[in-house]
Amino acid sequence: MRRLLAIISVFCLLAPQGVSADDDVLVAVASNFAPAAREIVEQFNETTEYRATLSSGSTGKLYAQIVNGAPYDVFLSADVARPVLLEQQGHAVPDSRFTYAVGRLLLWARNEKGDADACIDAFLDDRSSRIAIANPKIAPYGAAAEEYLRQAGLWEGAVDRLIVGENISQTLQFVSAGGAAFGFIAAAQAPFLPPDACLWDVPTTLYAPIRQQAVLLTRSRENEAATAFMSFLRGDGQGIVLGRGYATETGGD
Repeated sequence: MRRLLAIISVFCLLAPQGVSADDDVLVAVASNFAPAAREIVEQFNETTEYRATLSSGSTGKLYAQIVNGAPYDVFLSADVARPVLLEQQGHAVPDSRFTYAVGRLLLWARNEKGDADACIDAFLDDRSSRIAIANPKIAPYGAAAEEYLRQAGLWEGAVDRLIVGENISQTLQFVSAGGAAFGFIAAAQAPFLPPDACLWDVPTTLYAPIRQQAVLLTRSRENEAATAFMSFLRGDGQGIVLGRGYATETGGD
């Protein structure tokens, strides 16, 4: 009996943590959307019989974890490409994918005050200060920042001054801590900045739309909590999405 209990204890220690029961859902969420997701989860947990838990990180990192067997039930990506890949690779339930939010890119000029023109003027005039962006290879907001800089003819002059964060949250931290004078951040992060923060909306014509898509993962096809969370996000959750500075495909911004 003791031997059996010892074996069970070892198995519990080695088993993947966070594996969901039918009334639980483990949600992998892109860093930019984590504050909004926390609000959505709180409301979901209060108004349904299920319980959701979040794990946040860069879209690319979360995608790699899912491919390698991480026990997530739902993936809230910051792009379209990774959910599509997961579908193609058999890791996501066909036809479960939808756009839950559309993001916008902002330039934050930390040392400036004033209107949007002051921010972009300072950025264009400065040839030496550091610029923070998220990693374009794994973070969609970083890819959007690179696309803007290339479209505007600024990439060559900026590339040697870049400080690259793993995700958009780390990018914000770099600028906040003074490591960079400028940062390309998500519009949804604006409420967390000082009241007099100098912000410029990067023209959406200069980068591809940041369509953020959700997908139900194959391992959780029969998980009622995961299905309920997807429905909640698509329904009542959209009000929170709009309130957090995103647009939606059904209208509003």
